[in-house]
Amino acid sequence: MSKYIDMKSNYTQTIPPEWHSMSKVFVALGDEHRQRILLLFEPGERLNVGQIAEVSTLSRPTVSHHLKILREAGVLQSEKQGKEVYCWINKTFLDESLSAVLTYLREST
Repeated sequence: MSKYIDMKSNYTQTIPPEWHSMSKVFVALGDEHRQRILLLFEPGERLNVGQIAEVSTLSRPTVSHHLKILREAGVLQSEKQGKEVYCWINKTFLDESLSAVLTYLREST
């Protein structure tokens, strides 16, 4: 029988440092509601919970929960202005995280 797969056998291999934050990014991006929230942002736009809840099918507390997950994963940045917290997409962080995955894929083929 021929061997078709030459797989790495060291499952316990150390995760590369540039990958440490990626699992949170993929968890955050893995939810359809959070994907829809990200798609609401126009380039350079900052939105608050109320603005997102207004156009969403989700309640304001649920939107807040999703924004918290996106912020904790580094996908969104935020700033409090008065009583409102405005969020925007952290393009630099997402670019670095997704580029690390693409680099791995390009180097492994």
